[in-house]
This record gives sequence, C-alpha cells and structure tokens, in this order.
Amino acid sequence: MSLNTSTSADGTTFSIHVKGKFDFNLVQDFRLAYANVSSEVSTVIVDLRETEYMDSSALGMLLNMQKLLSEKVSLFKISNCRPQIKKILQISRFDKKFDID
Repeated sequence: MSLNTSTSADGTTFSIHVKGKFDFNLVQDFRLAYANVSSEVSTVIVDLRETEYMDSSALGMLLNMQKLLSEKVSLFKISNCRPQIKKILQISRFDKKFDID
C-alpha cells in the first residue's frame, strides 16, 4: 500500500492517490498528505484507481479530511473507483458529501 500526492500546474487542484488497501494502516500518511494544502487549492481529488480495498476507517479519514479542509476547499472528489468501492461509498451515502466518479 502507498500514498502519493500531486498538485496541478496552476495550484488549484490537489490530488491524493491511494494504491493497494485504504485502511487503518494509512491513517498517519493520509493525514500528513493533506496537512499542508495551499490556500490556493479549491479542489481536492482522492484518486482510487489503484485501490483494491477500503474499510470503515478509510471512510472516517475522508470525512476528517473534508471537515478540516472545508474552510478553504470548495470541491471534494473521489475518482476512478472500482465497482465494489463505489458501492461502499454509495451505501455510506458519501455521494451526498463528495463528487464521486
């Protein structure tokens, strides 16, 4: 499992890429990933293209990130979900809080 971040060339989009399992083992790394997000960032994307598994602690991490950044970030997206992960997000009603594609 691993976590990578990137920022768009214009500095307005911050992305977190989760590879492998998105679970309790990533709590510290995930928190550190968005800890110093620039005030210019208006969109945060969590890219789950390479995520094979997600548990309830991952849902909590996403909510904590949104709560912490909601003052400066206007759009939170979860992108490239595999069908089983998208189903978890929909059952948990995350489609009400995040833009999921």
